[in-house]
Amino acid sequence: MTRAGPDPFAGATFETRAIHTAQEPDPATGAVAVPIYQTSTFAGDDVDRDQPWTYSRSGNPTRAALEVCLASLEGAAHGFCYASGLAAEDAVLRLLLRPGDHLVVPRDFYGGTYRLLARVWEALDVRFTSVDLADPGALDAAWQPATRLVWVESPTNPRLDIVDIAAVSGVAHGRGGLCVVDNTLPSPWLQQPLALGADVVVHSTTKYLGGHSDVLGGFVGLSDDGRAERLALLQSATGAVPGPVDCFLVLRGVKTLALRMERHCANASAVAGMLCAHPAVGSVLYPGLPGHPGHELATRQMRGFGGMVSFTLAGGEEAAKRFCAATRLFALGGSLGGVESLVAYPPTMSHFAMQGTDLAADPALVRLSVGIEGVDDILADLHQALDGL
Repeated sequence: MTRAGPDPFAGATFETRAIHTAQEPDPATGAVAVPIYQTSTFAGDDVDRDQPWTYSRSGNPTRAALEVCLASLEGAAHGFCYASGLAAEDAVLRLLLRPGDHLVVPRDFYGGTYRLLARVWEALDVRFTSVDLADPGALDAAWQPATRLVWVESPTNPRLDIVDIAAVSGVAHGRGGLCVVDNTLPSPWLQQPLALGADVVVHSTTKYLGGHSDVLGGFVGLSDDGRAERLALLQSATGAVPGPVDCFLVLRGVKTLALRMERHCANASAVAGMLCAHPAVGSVLYPGLPGHPGHELATRQMRGFGGMVSFTLAGGEEAAKRFCAATRLFALGGSLGGVESLVAYPPTMSHFAMQGTDLAADPALVRLSVGIEGVDDILADLHQALDGL
């Protein structure tokens, strides 16, 4: 398990910690950037002496720097990096659940998480129930004797619902359970779930943390020492870890996270306002809009409203598909959180696994990951795509 020494930047701002925590100049060379330790094994000098590094599956200095930095940004005592966001999610489920257990998930959540639960973990006799987590009473009603945890997204993907993390954590803890929050969409710059009462935070670092659509990765942060020790064993034993180059790329992305998120949020707010005024749009789902059901809660719980905007087309499914094909600056892509703008059609892309269930995405829904390009260019592309419907 990666153990961080005293952090000289512990009391510094988020932006400073993102750049400096666990990223001191290399003592051997003075290199300012954390080196890429591109090695599978490390030489020792005594078979009876513990070595700080032995084999890169169990620990690598580049990965350790990223784990310590991300843990600091999330306010976690321990951090663990994985080869993908879903590998991180699977690690959390391995840590917290056993055959026969039950968990509660949102009505609206990432299709990859649904696929992991429905097609992998249900075969291991782990069941789940979907409820509207915006209503803490619904969670209480769905709780079963076998329930061990509640899985939260806020904002949710793709409808951008807002969940009261403190309230949901309180219900879970009152029932003897735990609260896990997927914090991928807001990033730790906008929201820190552990400070709101959650027990575990998980990320796809592929998205806003990496920020450049050039790397896959995942992260788990938590503060319970016992669970962290168990998770360290699972991380090494199962081996779903990122390589040092992947860790270097995410660490580089994190340095500009605050700046990028400011632009993502500003551009997304402008996009939401423009969409609200266009006659081809049926509804706009963005927590920064005063009419959004979760707007007031998002104002209290988050630093900003994020870079994701979802909306429905008044013309329904066919109009949504035509819109996705008509954008020019917005590339059609299933990911999010990069510097470039992306458009996605959740029913056949990110949420394909939910087709045919009562959790299926609205066929009129389009999801935008608003990038950091010039806002006038972004709005012009959306206008030309909508005007042509």
